[in-house]
Amino acid sequence: MGKINLLPKSVYNRISAGEVVERPSSVVKELFENSVDAGATEITVEISDGSSDIFVSDNGCGMDKDDIIRSIYPHATSKIANAN
Repeated sequence: MGKINLLPKSVYNRISAGEVVERPSSVVKELFENSVDAGATEITVEISDGSSDIFVSDNGCGMDKDDIIRSIYPHATSKIANAN
């Protein structure tokens, strides 16, 4: 069962969320926070090629196939499901 929700317009218009990725450190921060949100207790961050290749692995709960697909869409989140 997926955990990522695609929020309807009536919800995402009422909130302000998301991250603006401006530099590699923003990417690392967001991926690290995602690992923590997934319950990870061990997180490894690997950076190579002058910070253009970033790889984060963890022992968190992971994602199923449906969540992987939903995760790339705008207004997709596992943190909220409705405006309440």
